[in-house]
Amino acid sequence: MLYALISDIHANIEALDAVFEEIDERGVDCVVCLGDVVGYNAMPNECIEKLAERDVQAILGNHDAVGCGVEEPWGFNPVALTAAVWTREKLSEVSLEWLRGLPDALNYGPFVAVHGAPKNHNTYIFSWEDILPHVYFTDEQNCNICFMGHTHTPAVFSTDGAIPLGKEQQTVLERDHVYFINPGSVGQPRDDDVRASFGLFDADSMTFELARVEYDVEHAVKRVRDAHLPRFLADRLLLGR
Repeated sequence: MLYALISDIHANIEALDAVFEEIDERGVDCVVCLGDVVGYNAMPNECIEKLAERDVQAILGNHDAVGCGVEEPWGFNPVALTAAVWTREKLSEVSLEWLRGLPDALNYGPFVAVHGAPKNHNTYIFSWEDILPHVYFTDEQNCNICFMGHTHTPAVFSTDGAIPLGKEQQTVLERDHVYFINPGSVGQPRDDDVRASFGLFDADSMTFELARVEYDVEHAVKRVRDAHLPRFLADRLLLGR
């Protein structure tokens, strides 16, 4: 069974379309979205429609929760707050209903999917030390792999420490180790690589691969500027940070 893990699309339809093209070429069996379909960029309804058309199961991210009114944007910086308010005003009733129906976690047997930290989609995980208070969650879920998003930065953490992610390289996952894996961001990468990022997990061979896809960044930038969203949000797409 080959899974594609996509996360932090953030209303970037150009990036999402490019990722789905790659997913289709790879022969993926199941696509899982780790949350934050909306926020920051200019095409929230279109991204939701794309996931709904493909019947993609998704997690509720913090920007999703704020965008659909389940939560208020406490703690959002001014740029994120401006984008969140804009998103709320633009979301259709169908999109709002879809977001409000998203769960906080999904268990697929070999792995569990969340947005930020388990049981708290607002918490960032940047290191194994950040993970330690949450290791129990994999025991609760009866699996040894937890896929997460939120930081927009690809990473593989295990009981042996951080595992480097090589280009086009598969990481073999041991069944007796605990792993927390972040596939990076589809729509707003922050690791100095402007390409869209997603993960491929083969449950049969127990391997994870980080995939990068080029997309029409300039068009996505133009959409952000035309929507009169903060210029910073357009500029960071060009920088990948």
